[in-house]
Amino acid sequence: MNNWLARAQTALRRKSTFPCPRCGFNLRHSALYREWRVCEHCGHHFPLNAPERIKTLTDANTFHELEQFLTTLPRGLTQPRDSAYAERVRAAKRETNLRESVVIGVAQIQARAVMLVVLDFRFLGGTMGAAAGEKIARAFELAGERAVPLIAVTASGGARIQEGMRALMQMAKTVSAVNRFQAARLPYIAVLTHPTTGGVYASFANLADVILAEPRALIGFAGPRVVEILTREKLPRDSHRAEFLLKHGMVDAIAPRMELRATISKILAGSVASERAPTARQTSPSPAPTRPRALDPRSSGARTPWQTVQLARHPERPTTLDYIARIFENFVELHGDHFFGDDPAIVGGLAQLDGRGVMVIGLERGHGETRAKHHEGRAEPEGYRKAQRLMRLASKWHVPLITFVDTPGAAPGYEAEKRGIAMSLAHSISTMLDAQAPSIAIVIGEGGSGGALALAAADRVAMLEHAVYSVISPEGASAILYGDAAHAPELAVNLRLTAHDLLQRKIIDAIIPEPAGGAQGNADAAAEQVKAFLARELTLLQDQPLERLLETRYAKYRKIGQ
Repeated sequence: MNNWLARAQTALRRKSTFPCPRCGFNLRHSALYREWRVCEHCGHHFPLNAPERIKTLTDANTFHELEQFLTTLPRGLTQPRDSAYAERVRAAKRETNLRESVVIGVAQIQARAVMLVVLDFRFLGGTMGAAAGEKIARAFELAGERAVPLIAVTASGGARIQEGMRALMQMAKTVSAVNRFQAARLPYIAVLTHPTTGGVYASFANLADVILAEPRALIGFAGPRVVEILTREKLPRDSHRAEFLLKHGMVDAIAPRMELRATISKILAGSVASERAPTARQTSPSPAPTRPRALDPRSSGARTPWQTVQLARHPERPTTLDYIARIFENFVELHGDHFFGDDPAIVGGLAQLDGRGVMVIGLERGHGETRAKHHEGRAEPEGYRKAQRLMRLASKWHVPLITFVDTPGAAPGYEAEKRGIAMSLAHSISTMLDAQAPSIAIVIGEGGSGGALALAAADRVAMLEHAVYSVISPEGASAILYGDAAHAPELAVNLRLTAHDLLQRKIIDAIIPEPAGGAQGNADAAAEQVKAFLARELTLLQDQPLERLLETRYAKYRKIGQ
């Protein structure tokens, strides 16, 4: 009888289905669902509890939990001990086998030591009360003491209302701990999963150096149901979703769960320079900085400056993304200014150059149909604020900063003025000049006015042989002086905008030769020349103590025009 029953139950299980709640696909025999809890048909990400999350992120058998016994003492809102809240806490502990809504500990991700902070939504909605806030603060303190990066994975309804103001003040406690940790110049990465709302999202989760999100995760300060009740307005369907935040510059990237571990590993690799990073405390003698030699360019023949302008604007000329793909390894693009938007006219992220961590930022024109998407390289205030954010990360981690310049100029117009285009340019120049790391800028096409300089105030500035760099476009100069664009060819001569002109005037430091006829004829060969220049100059720059690097940089720009 028992054998028959067992066979009958097995047969029923084989015939049963397990539909995806989003698309209805049967996940009963899905290997992707079994391993990752992801629907292979629509990509829906099911919730993971803390132990499952740790397993997907860390190297096998490397996680060691810390502060395991720190737990909630349930004190209610209206009386010293709220029996209903106390029972909910006891039930959460029984059902989850956890003592609190957050698990912290040390582990390894692809052999790199990290501190983990993982919230578990099963425990009272992943809310942050006094004990949870204490564990999170201790995790940041311990990570600073151990000099390891911190990875926080959030799934939370916010502050725990049953604890009243004590819960609210955990926002200040955790932010204070983040501030102290940031002073150690160690990477902090946040992963926002479904759902992340309230006090968790509005405190330590939003202060990360890099913010990742899982696809379609519900993320926001007030949850959509609360917003609709309070405002009596129906929200758009895309509201409070990870994709909405990416579009509006609030997260760096959306990382599918299967790629999350590799993405974090690439970010950590890019945040560490393989060679010693200069610090202000270094006082050992160092040889005087070596001026980079001017590479011998091929003769430009009878090409006029105006013809050079046309070549620099050639629609097939390699762009920033073309060079990134050919020169760097493990590039992870980071999006958004974390305030308002993400401007595709500027791209940037962490990468490696021959095993050396670098931050790469560039103005991107696009090719063909993508030119409109990238605004043809005319960056808006959000783009320059994104660049400033990435420059500050390079400074924090002492990783070299490499920029590619190719723009007709910053975005003009009413909207750009309203959002502070001139202010964003000034702050970009200031941030780059103040970078606590070596910097190299390369003009790869057109360098137009302040929009170009905002990414070109570097220790070393080079130009490709057929690039141009000018205070204004020849057409713009003609419009100002003559009221039309007809005089642009002759004014191109007067502007002295070619690489040879600018090297002679010591505005740039070197010329990088191009293949015959221009880089558009052989992008691979052009990228090889750029890569060789970067590798040589980074070695020279990284050999300098930070104090000398900053003084040399100041002197470089101080004497221009004397």
